[in-house]
Amino acid sequence: MGYFQAAMVRMGMAQPGPKITAQDRAILDLKLQRDKMKQYQKRLQVVLNREQEIAKEALKAGNKTRALTALRQRKYQEQLLAKTDAQLMTLQELVSTIEFTQIQNTVMHGLEMGADVLKQLHAEMSLEKVERLMDQTREGVEYQREIDEALMSQMSPEEEEAVQAELEQLQREALPTIPAVPDQQPVSLPDVPVEEPTTAQPATEGKLSSNWSHNVEPNLSVFVYTERRAERKEERVAMAA
Repeated sequence: MGYFQAAMVRMGMAQPGPKITAQDRAILDLKLQRDKMKQYQKRLQVVLNREQEIAKEALKAGNKTRALTALRQRKYQEQLLAKTDAQLMTLQELVSTIEFTQIQNTVMHGLEMGADVLKQLHAEMSLEKVERLMDQTREGVEYQREIDEALMSQMSPEEEEAVQAELEQLQREALPTIPAVPDQQPVSLPDVPVEEPTTAQPATEGKLSSNWSHNVEPNLSVFVYTERRAERKEERVAMAA
């Protein structure tokens, strides 16, 4: 309370205000932390989206190591958000209990830890820090190596397995889409005839006979003419003798 209000209380002209207890302060601190947590969630989501884009770009460029670093950092930040949110929920339940005086030290310690985690979240919200993952210089590569080693030392086997699964999913999404093979349409074949085809009679015999008679008759006439001419010649020779 202010100086003027305290003087009025001493003079009996005003009633003293309600006393602020340790529980009230804990509730206020918890509310402030939760409000800050919601703000950080919105800002950090931009960073998480950019890290996923960096992982995709790295895979497209054939840099699997850089993609893994981006995904590990993204997973670490997601787990940090979940951990902070769960911790604040637990503190909310503790603060609301009647036995607050018995767990006051536990709550205060939890609030201190929550404040430390919020500082860590704040440090993770820099887009400039994320863009350094795309740095191709020697300093950039060294920074990426240090970040990757630090992240791997803090991640559980289950979290690392989740990162590897996400990497495989991004690799599948990056593969070109193969068009589906169209179904083959059935080929329509002509019907097999039921009746047997009729066999045409050969006309070779009549044609041969006609050709033979046509060729033989002229040849026979020439032979007869030649014989008669030879006979008349012999007769003239005999008469001359």
